[in-house]
Amino acid sequence: MGRTVPTFTNIIDSELATWSKYRRGLRKEDQGVFDDIFRAAKLHLAENFYAMRTIPFESIMMSIAVEQRKLINKLQDRIVRLEGQKAEH
Repeated sequence: MGRTVPTFTNIIDSELATWSKYRRGLRKEDQGVFDDIFRAAKLHLAENFYAMRTIPFESIMMSIAVEQRKLINKLQDRIVRLEGQKAEH
């Protein structure tokens, strides 16, 4: 029989479990932010499984960084648009 390869969802959930004490130590509002951060990693399950790094946390962090960068780009674009509208008035 072959060995079972865990899904990347299982890997993320396992990693998240190791951070449970840290999460509990956070203030309530920060716990929600913490949860959002790990949710971002789950947006890239296929890519992470495909890459299957030796240290899965590297893939988790890269997924989080990609989602953070996308948000920064979106906010920067919005600022540019709003500043352009303001200059027209």
